[in-house]
Amino acid sequence: MKKILFLSALTALLISCNNKELEFTTQTFTEQTTLPCSDNCPNVEVKIPIAKKGTIAADSINKRVFAVVRSIIYFGEKPYTGTDYKTLLYSFIGSYEDLKKEFPKDTFGWEAKLEGSIPYQTANLLNYRIDHYTFTGGAHGYQGVRSLIFNPETGKIITNGGLFNDVNAFTKFAEKKFRAAYKIPENDGINSTGLMFEGEKFALPLTILFNEKGLLLYYNSYEAASYADGPKEIQLTYSELEPYLKVK
Repeated sequence: MKKILFLSALTALLISCNNKELEFTTQTFTEQTTLPCSDNCPNVEVKIPIAKKGTIAADSINKRVFAVVRSIIYFGEKPYTGTDYKTLLYSFIGSYEDLKKEFPKDTFGWEAKLEGSIPYQTANLLNYRIDHYTFTGGAHGYQGVRSLIFNPETGKIITNGGLFNDVNAFTKFAEKKFRAAYKIPENDGINSTGLMFEGEKFALPLTILFNEKGLLLYYNSYEAASYADGPKEIQLTYSELEPYLKVK
């Protein structure tokens, strides 16, 4: 009997440990050029929540987040090969300095700022948000938002197929809401008012964010409209989402 009670207590403890909420510590990394400059000195700053190491879920989340950050902060044809934030930032500033040495008479007010946050978390999902801005010359920089939705128990990404019972049905519902929000007639093409959906076919955005109200569908610049038109978004309530959400 004592053995059974011990095993039961041990099992309960293991379940409790597995369901324990992930712990995050926000860390800030910065780097600035060492080349002479008077103002707007090229710099890069990353402020990112990092999951406390020790579990497979935490390691998986940290690796995926870093991969996304690396895909944002770089210059050239492909991302840098560094495996940590310090090296990544150093490489970005190094790209500026190499270019400045090659074209010393030109000025480049390079800048990169990225901030991560966890705006929504439940026992079933963890929504990780990344706000970012980069400028490496040209008419303007680029500002955007990324969203990563994790299973907090495994640390794996929850895809749209894992979020919705029927992705196609939800996409049709989202299109109706989008058309209503941006006054696009039902029988007209989705790009009839000047939007830029690829192939003139409505699609869900790359950035889907959970919040207290429900689900925010966020289209970054160039995803559905020009830079001048800015990002597009629609907020859906949980009551509207009830027939479609697979994750409760």
